[in-house]
Amino acid sequence: MTAVLAAVLGATLAGCSSTGGKRAEERAAQAAEGRAAVNTPRWTFAMVTHSGDGDTFWDIVQKGAEQAAVKDNIKFVYAHHEEGQQQAQLVQTFIDQDVDGLIVTLAKPDAMKGVLAKARKAGIPVITVNSGSEESKEFGALTHIGQDETIAGEAVGEELNARGKKKALCVLHEQGNVGHEQRCDGTADTFDGKLEKLYVEGTNMPDVQSSIEAKLQADEDIDAVVTLGAPFADTAAKAADQAGSDAEIDTFDLNAKVVTALRDGTLGFAVDQQPYLQGYQAVDLLWLYRYNANALGGGRPVLTGPQIITKDQADDLADYTRRSTR
Repeated sequence: MTAVLAAVLGATLAGCSSTGGKRAEERAAQAAEGRAAVNTPRWTFAMVTHSGDGDTFWDIVQKGAEQAAVKDNIKFVYAHHEEGQQQAQLVQTFIDQDVDGLIVTLAKPDAMKGVLAKARKAGIPVITVNSGSEESKEFGALTHIGQDETIAGEAVGEELNARGKKKALCVLHEQGNVGHEQRCDGTADTFDGKLEKLYVEGTNMPDVQSSIEAKLQADEDIDAVVTLGAPFADTAAKAADQAGSDAEIDTFDLNAKVVTALRDGTLGFAVDQQPYLQGYQAVDLLWLYRYNANALGGGRPVLTGPQIITKDQADDLADYTRRSTR
């Protein structure tokens, strides 16, 4: 055990025996902030995602990765691009820099296959997160961390049935993202009603709102709108309001706004896949592989979701979403 880790544990135990509880935990966290808990070499891990600009979901993933990197004495670097070819070029840049580990998403797997073969040839271990569970093993990754998007979609279909919905709109904000298609298809598989897909330009929020609004105005039978990312739920609610629609708004993923909307009844439910955990575990598992040749999953994905969140659970998560870790 390192001196830092021992100091942290010691502070925590001392706090429990005297004042106890939250203040002691906060002091321990402050003592550990910015310090590694290990004395392993300072390896460099790079993460490259398919995130578009301004997608707050990825801020939570990064936060998890950065906090694990501090603990594991890792230099963490991050880059993103919503287009597959550009994402692959970013990965190539990190291969050229001879990083010690790569974390990537496979939202557009065909674009990433070649560059991941180069990473494997260069001896750089890769972990995939979030998107691409079906391609991860084939492309040579150590493991995949995320939710099975089809299973998550199936959970949404069952929840819509339980709520008595008859016609739902599935809003895809990123064309070509296999995970998004799997979510909508999974929903259609278990939903007893009718499901329609609506493709929107996710980096253009006014366009997202006007597209949903127009669809709701044209089809009054739609009684549920399912968005595939937390930032789009608020926009869908505005669109329904402008259209004069009573359709329930539901969404994949959490953020502070989603939790607030769940608490006040603006949203029906959300599907949490724990993005903080995806970032944190990816760095931690790469460190474990470098340090101890560990790997989790046994060739299968390590699942971080889905979990259906409703108004009943929202209060418990409010503090975590405010600090951007859920």
